[in-house]
Amino acid sequence: MDAIAKAKYMRITPRKARLVVDLIRGKRVDQAFAILDFTPRAASKILTNLLKSAVANATQKEGVDVNNLKVKTICVDQGPSLKRFMPRAMGKASQIKKRTSHITVVLEES
Repeated sequence: MDAIAKAKYMRITPRKARLVVDLIRGKRVDQAFAILDFTPRAASKILTNLLKSAVANATQKEGVDVNNLKVKTICVDQGPSLKRFMPRAMGKASQIKKRTSHITVVLEES
C-alpha cells in the first residue's frame, strides 16, 4: 500500500526544491528525516512537514509498519507564477516572476 501526500502552491522555486528532493529520493523515512534536519535550505522545512504528513497518512491504513516505510517517489512540479513588476531606470519596468511548486511524496512499505 502506498501513502501519498501533496503540497500545492508552495512559495519556493522548483529548481531550489529539487536540490533537496534529490537528497532523499529512495531513502528510508528515518534517514530522510535525518538528512532534512541537517540540510540548511528553505525547502528542507517544507519537505519535513510534507514527509510527516505522508507518514501520518500511512498510519491510517491497516497493517502498515511505519518503521519500514521508504520514499518511493517524490517529485516537484512547477505551479503558477506570481507576476510582479519592479521599477527601473528611465521610466521602464521589468517583470519579476515569483515561482511556486507542487510537491508530491509517495511512500511504500519495504
